[in-house]
Amino acid sequence: MARKPGSSPMPKSPTIDHDVIRELARLLDETGLTEIAIEQNGVAVRVARHLAAHASRARAADLPVAVPSLAPATAPLDPAQHPGVVASPMVGTAYRSPEPGAKPYVDVGSEVKAGETLLIIEAMKTMNQIPAPRAGTVIQILIEDGHPVEYGEPLMIIE
Repeated sequence: MARKPGSSPMPKSPTIDHDVIRELARLLDETGLTEIAIEQNGVAVRVARHLAAHASRARAADLPVAVPSLAPATAPLDPAQHPGVVASPMVGTAYRSPEPGAKPYVDVGSEVKAGETLLIIEAMKTMNQIPAPRAGTVIQILIEDGHPVEYGEPLMIIE
């Protein structure tokens, strides 16, 4: 694109600081989160541990996304592949208890019956109870209370 003499120089595109991406990836490892995003000086960066195929569709409005490979050399079994995984049936915000400060519906080690409420997901200002698909023991909780979840994202594992 040619510039007219006397006009101001073309605006420089924002640069992404690779050290910021490395720091965000380190925070994912330390906290166990699956995704973290920041915005500084008009540049947004999102780093995610893993995204389901249906959740990885990019929107035109998205800014550059960095998705580093954080899998260790001997990667543990993917929770999504576990036969007892309970996956999110919707996109929303997951809450482990019925209200702030209340006791969670279930904890690791809790015995659950089929149909018993495991957690709630808020979507479009509606609280949706997520029932246990089968009876068993909760062996792992894979989400953080009050954090967003994607459709199909593993929430917990029941054996």
